[in-house]
Amino acid sequence: RVPPPQRKAMPDMGNEDEVLALIDEHVKSHPVLLYMKGTPSAPQCGFSQQVVRVMHSVGVDFSSINVLEHQEIREGIKKYSDWPTIPQLYVDGEFVGGCDIITAEFQSGDLAKLLEEKGLIEAEK
Repeated sequence: RVPPPQRKAMPDMGNEDEVLALIDEHVKSHPVLLYMKGTPSAPQCGFSQQVVRVMHSVGVDFSSINVLEHQEIREGIKKYSDWPTIPQLYVDGEFVGGCDIITAEFQSGDLAKLLEEKGLIEAEK
């Protein structure tokens, strides 16, 4: 018999170190991860909506975490990245930036270049 899969214990969300470890695990296990307010289909702030539009424009698949559902993650992500605002975009485990930076990198072509280099989108022909 095959034993049932073991579920990992939920982290203690009152323990900042465990929250930061959970964030680190999320960031490192998703090629493109957006911490945002709301969801891609229903953003809860204009800045999150703008980054979702950019991600759709470049054509990259991405995962997202709604910080409004988890106050500890909402505060923890700011400490993790040393960046004070949300949304926050991570690519290949690295913090890329918030709304202003992502928008500027999209407009300059640097975001598409980064995603191409990581093999996450096809290069423009």
